[in-house]
Amino acid sequence: MVPMKQAAEDFLSHKRIAVTGVSRDPKTHGANMVYQRLRERGYDVVAINPNAETVEGDPCYPDLASVPAPVEAVVIGTRPKTAEATMHECVDLGITQVWMHRGPGKGSVSEKAAAYGREHGLTVIPGGCPCMFGPTADGGHKAMRWMFGLTGNVPKKV
Repeated sequence: MVPMKQAAEDFLSHKRIAVTGVSRDPKTHGANMVYQRLRERGYDVVAINPNAETVEGDPCYPDLASVPAPVEAVVIGTRPKTAEATMHECVDLGITQVWMHRGPGKGSVSEKAAAYGREHGLTVIPGGCPCMFGPTADGGHKAMRWMFGLTGNVPKKV
């Protein structure tokens, strides 16, 4: 196991990142906030939503296999029950870095999905948000990182 900060740095060192669960209505979904922040910080970010052709003015793909060029890492921003299918897809596609988004509440974390990913050699971050670390962080997210670290919603080690 590695410290969370190191796992986050490793994840954010990848420049082509897919975000699942990005919505056509950006005001209501945390995945959109992650998507926007990664894009603003210069990442080559890819939207994944099986019910949208475009999101945030960008092309959107129904699943990871449909993305024309491979992605290096994935942020899961869907319901936990969807995370397992996404984790299987990551394994099948050789994507080795997966972050299951979590702020307050359960977020996108699925223990079954995390276990499957780890069994297949993936680095799985089960909680927190990429916007809490490194070049994507802001003051509000840093404060949430501290607070959610106390509640266990941001793991100490991955």
